[in-house]
Amino acid sequence: MSPNLVFVVTIGVLFTVGVYLVLERSLTRILLGIVLLSNGTNLLILVAGGAAGAPPLIGVASDRPMSDPLPQALILTAIVITLGLTAFLLAMAYRSWQLHRHDEVQDDVEDRRIVRLAARDERAFEDADTESDGETLDEEAASARDETDEGEAFDGAPSERPPPRTDHTTREEGR
Repeated sequence: MSPNLVFVVTIGVLFTVGVYLVLERSLTRILLGIVLLSNGTNLLILVAGGAAGAPPLIGVASDRPMSDPLPQALILTAIVITLGLTAFLLAMAYRSWQLHRHDEVQDDVEDRRIVRLAARDERAFEDADTESDGETLDEEAASARDETDEGEAFDGAPSERPPPRTDHTTREEGR
C-alpha cells in the first residue's frame, strides 16, 4: 500500500512550519512549533503504520488482517509527552511575561562574549591540551602513566611506597 499523497503533503507542511516556528525567539511561537512538529510526527507514524485492519484482539475472528498496535501506542505516548512539554513551555512563557512583559528568549551574556571574541579572532582562554609543545604523540604516550603501571614512578624509577599497614587500628586509636 502506498501512502496517501494528502497525508505526505500535510506532514511536510507541518514539519516545515514547525521548524520555522521553533527557530523564532518568542516562546509562544516555539510552543506552536513544538505542537506542529509533534502533530507531524504523529501523522508520520500513522502513515508508516500501514493500512487500517481489524482490531488487534486475540480470539476475534475476522476476514481482514489485524492492524499493528505499535504505531497506535507510539502515537499515544507522543501525545502524552507533547502535553507535558506544552505545559512546561506555557509555564515558562507565562513566567517570562510576568517578569519582563514579553516572552522572547534573550541572548546569554556568555554567548555575546564568545561572539565578540570570535569577531576579534581571539581565544576565550588558553588551552594547555591543544597547545603544541613540540612533543610527539609517541613521546607523550611513553611518558604517560596510568593505574596499570605498578611500582614505577613518573620518571621510570621504582617508587618507594610505604609498607602496607598490618595492624587494624585507626589513626585516632594509635595516638
